[in-house]
Amino acid sequence: MFIDGAARGNPGPAGVGVVIKDENKKTIKEFYKYIGTATNNIAEYNALVYGLQEAHMLGAEEVVLNLDSELVAQQLKGEFRVKDPGIKSLFDQAVHLINGLKKFEIIQIGREKNKEADKLANKAINLSDLKRPV
Repeated sequence: MFIDGAARGNPGPAGVGVVIKDENKKTIKEFYKYIGTATNNIAEYNALVYGLQEAHMLGAEEVVLNLDSELVAQQLKGEFRVKDPGIKSLFDQAVHLINGLKKFEIIQIGREKNKEADKLANKAINLSDLKRPV
């Protein structure tokens, strides 16, 4: 699973993108959603929660999470504490969903390897721009 959150401004209009691939690296699900005004970190965590929910709906028991957010990766690994109350509730939701899996692995990747999820997160923001009055 590849996830990304994006915010234009910080905070600003934000979206999430999720790409789920099977063990043969074939895309089996893409998901994007506009989440309103948020910080980049809140968008990243929303992408994580939506991605884990999608994985559960697909019946996944094992997830390899690929993400470019150092903060999210280090917090999930327990190396950074979660201090922000807005992030804490999303972190708790993510941990709950992770605990429902048989196996979970986190791989922090460079932004250049996360272009598909980034493109979807930005697509969500772009589509929301079309709906807002000028």
